[in-house]
Amino acid sequence: MSTLLELTEENFDSVISAKGVSVIRFWAPWCEPCRMVAPTFKQLSIDMQNKATFGEIDIERFNTIAMKYGIRGIPTTYIYKDGKPVDSIVGVASLSQFKNMVARNL
Repeated sequence: MSTLLELTEENFDSVISAKGVSVIRFWAPWCEPCRMVAPTFKQLSIDMQNKATFGEIDIERFNTIAMKYGIRGIPTTYIYKDGKPVDSIVGVASLSQFKNMVARNL
């Protein structure tokens, strides 16, 4: 079962500032690479649900978040640890690439 959170302007800051590791995917519905990586990110959230919090935010609906955090290309996946950005991947990545990124930041 996935523990993938749908993030909004109301809950975004509280999720990334929480103690521990948060893995956030920035995406948009019109973005083909975003749609390609969605199943992989969902699987990542299932496989590593006990290691980190996983969420995704639609930057078309919540463009103020994208501007606030300097998101210029999508898909972009950020890792936040104890509220600070510590790692990222811009573009499509494999499940193993995502897992390695999470593991090195735990």
